[in-house]
Amino acid sequence: MKKHKIGITGQAGFVGYHLYTTLSLDDEVELVNFERSYFEEPDQLETFVASCDTIVHLAAMNRHENPNVIYQTNVDLVTKLINACNAKEVTPHIVFSSSSQELRDNLYGKSKKEGKSKFMEWSHKTGGKFTSLTIPNVFGPFGRPNYNSVVATFCHKVAHDEEATIINDGEVGLIYINELVAVFIDAIFERILGQKLGKNSIEITIQPNHHIKVSELLALLKKYRREYMDTGIFPNLENAFEKALFNTFRCYVPQNHYPVKYTKHTDPRGSFVEIARTQTSGQFSFSTTVPGITRGNHFHTRKAERFAVIKGKARIQLRRIGTEEVINYELSGKEPAYVDMPIWHTHNITNIGDDELITLFWINEPYNPEDADTYFEDVEIH
Repeated sequence: MKKHKIGITGQAGFVGYHLYTTLSLDDEVELVNFERSYFEEPDQLETFVASCDTIVHLAAMNRHENPNVIYQTNVDLVTKLINACNAKEVTPHIVFSSSSQELRDNLYGKSKKEGKSKFMEWSHKTGGKFTSLTIPNVFGPFGRPNYNSVVATFCHKVAHDEEATIINDGEVGLIYINELVAVFIDAIFERILGQKLGKNSIEITIQPNHHIKVSELLALLKKYRREYMDTGIFPNLENAFEKALFNTFRCYVPQNHYPVKYTKHTDPRGSFVEIARTQTSGQFSFSTTVPGITRGNHFHTRKAERFAVIKGKARIQLRRIGTEEVINYELSGKEPAYVDMPIWHTHNITNIGDDELITLFWINEPYNPEDADTYFEDVEIH
C-alpha cells in the first residue's frame, strides 16, 4: 500500500512536535524530514517539497522585539515555499497554520493573513490544494514557558514553586494539543469540510473547546501542586479539560522530584505502605521480575501511570519521544518509592538487584485492547 508522504515545516516546534509524533504512529504515513535550514538552502527546500504529498506549514516567528521582523520573516517563509514548489513544478496539498490574530491589528496577524493570500493565489494558478486552519490558543505538554501560552507559563512556575502573576483575569478559550492535532490530521486526509475561499482553497476555523478564567486556571494548577506534588494524590480525571491540564502540568514537574519515598508504617505485625491515593478510577496491578529482566519500553499519549517499587532493587528509565536524553532513577524496596510516567515518555523498569523485584502499578484507565494507548519504543537508543 502506497504511504501518504507528509512534511511539516516547523516540525521541532510545539505544534509540529505533537503532529509529527502522532503521525509517526500511523502505518499509512511516511514522514518527510524537514530542517529549518532548508529555508536558506533552495536545493534542499526544493527536494523537500518534491518529496511530499502534503506539506503542513507551521514554521513561523511570533515573537521579536521588532514586529516588522515578524511580518517579513513569516511572509518570506511562505514565498520561499511557493517558489520551491514552482521550481519543481509540484502541487502538494498545503495545510497552513493561520491564527485568530488575523483579525487583529498587529503585524503577526497581518503576516498570517498575507501568507494565506499568497497560498490562495498559488493554489488558483497551479491547481494545487490549499487548506488554511485558523487556530485558537493551544495548550499541552512541552510548550515553552513565557512563549507558547499562559498555560505553559503557569505550569512551569507552579511546578517549580515560583510566583505566577495574573495580569488580566479574563476568560480564555483554549484547545488541547491532542484535539488540535486530530483536526490537522482530518484536514491532511480531507476528512473535514471548510469554507471555500476560491478554486481549490478552503478555510477551517477551529473553535476553542474549553473556556476558563485565568484565576480559575491558576487555582487548578496550584491544587495539582498542593495535592499531587506535595502529597501524591491523583485528582479526578473524569473531566476532559482537567485531565488534559493535569497531563500538561505533569510534564513540567522537575526531574529531581522523583523518586518519591513512601511513608512506611511499622508495628510488630510487619509494615504498611499506602501506594496511591486517587480521586479517580483506575487499575492497580503488581509484577514480579527476576534479576536482569526489563519490562516496559512503551509510552502513552493520555494515560497517567505510577510505578511503585516495594521489594528488590530497580532502575526506572524514561525518554521523551523524539529526544535522546534518558532519565534514570534507582529505587529500592528498603525505602519504598515511586515514579510517575509523563505522557509521550517511553519508559521501562529493570531488576538491577540480586533478588526478586516486586513492583506495584497504578494507571488511570483499565487496559482495553481495542484502545490500549500503548506504543512500544525502546528507551535506550541503540
